[in-house]
Amino acid sequence: MVDKRRNAQVPSAYEVLSVLEFIGTQLAPVRASTIARELNLPRSTTYHLLAALVDQGFVTHLPEERRYALGPVAHELGTGYARHVPLQRLATHPMADLVRRSRNTAHLTVMRGREVIYIIEQRAPRKPSLVTHEDVRLPAHLTASGRAMLAWMPESQVSAIYAGERELSRRTDVGPATVDELLEMLTHMRQAGYAWEAEEVTLGLLSLAAPIFDRTGHPVASVALTVSAADLTHGSAGIAEPGVPQAVVGATAEIRELGLKYARQIRGCAGELTRRLGATSATN
Repeated sequence: MVDKRRNAQVPSAYEVLSVLEFIGTQLAPVRASTIARELNLPRSTTYHLLAALVDQGFVTHLPEERRYALGPVAHELGTGYARHVPLQRLATHPMADLVRRSRNTAHLTVMRGREVIYIIEQRAPRKPSLVTHEDVRLPAHLTASGRAMLAWMPESQVSAIYAGERELSRRTDVGPATVDELLEMLTHMRQAGYAWEAEEVTLGLLSLAAPIFDRTGHPVASVALTVSAADLTHGSAGIAEPGVPQAVVGATAEIRELGLKYARQIRGCAGELTRRLGATSATN
């Protein structure tokens, strides 16, 4: 805890980091009074720190709620390339097993701002090359990978990420056009326990994804499978996996079939990577 004897008018680096750490480990945005109380900081010092952190993009102020959440700069640091190398090494074998069992191409992604970065692509034998190879960036709201992370963030955090966006970009004229439509879609995905996209990145391809969590329960990455629409049977008889719901609100027949076939495998891989990060899964 912060020493009360510190000069409240000149916040120390320790106090700055304490505020960031506290906000970052909460499940939802918090009030300034809560921060001051939990960290034993004077209210004036707390507001001074928060104003500076908001100005630099490390913290986002939600004025209607009078609360504070992590900002885009803090999010970028949290998913920076320093974390990618160990995550890549942790993910290599579980993803290879996912590709072998599903016979489809798998991806590992992280978020940076409003985009996802593909840091691993493991292509299945005799599957075509995709646009989502390593180091490619795509809008998070369009991809199953991005939606898998967004769906398990607090709604207020998603709204803060897309603050000021009246219309969302599209690649194939399908997908959410507004933040409200995106939030409704994310609710359905969270209820299903996995995220999806159907020909919203590339025509003829569909993807399913599940989030990977850190020790605070925050989604820091996601694992996804991409399947050709031509490989689907457009019928679910006999293909359901144990523990996968038959009815998925907001999903097309193709996505429901994809979920019945692969959701358990993808969630299993994401759960294993979550455990390897020292955390526990928070999906349904």
